[in-house]
Amino acid sequence: MKEKYLYIFLLFVVTSFSMQAQTSKNNGIAETNRTESSSLDKVQIYPNPVTNGKIYVNSENNSYKEIELYDMLGKRVLSTDMTSSQKELNVTNLKAGVYILKISDKTNSITRKVIIK
Repeated sequence: MKEKYLYIFLLFVVTSFSMQAQTSKNNGIAETNRTESSSLDKVQIYPNPVTNGKIYVNSENNSYKEIELYDMLGKRVLSTDMTSSQKELNVTNLKAGVYILKISDKTNSITRKVIIK
């Protein structure tokens, strides 16, 4: 049963990545939206794998970001806001395993795999 949910979640993650990677077409001209996503591309997440129970998220700008952590079944286990250039996430109450960290701003979002030992 858990494998079924794992496959569904992985399918969801893969399709969301492929949809973000596609370029939009206007009047036959392909455009990519690189300037907006560059602010999230410069986000640093460390340490990975997590051994001390804390994840640090650094950003170059202080714009509002939403941080969510999902387990591999797609259940949200942590949600917080990031309003400064650094955020510390306490994950000591989570079990060891693989998680998906999603960081969103007003227009874009990125996901990263995080391993908690």
